[in-house]
Amino acid sequence: MQCHRIEELLELLQAEWLQDQDLTLLQFLQKVANEAGFPDALETISDDTLIYQLKMRSRGETEMIPGLAKDAVPDFKEAILRARGIIK
Repeated sequence: MQCHRIEELLELLQAEWLQDQDLTLLQFLQKVANEAGFPDALETISDDTLIYQLKMRSRGETEMIPGLAKDAVPDFKEAILRARGIIK
């Protein structure tokens, strides 16, 4: 599990950092932390916060969070009927 998180973080970091190549790694991480609204010292930010922010920073403001998007049902009536087991 830990190795997967590291690989995911490095992959996301590489893709996003290429857009700000003029920044050092620490400057870029600080920028990402600021974008996430992280008020504490940089060394206390969690991997999960960095991963989430790196995933979301290139998406539009109205775009749904990836983890929630897979479960979203555009039709509320359909969602209720599915939850009640009336339709599959």
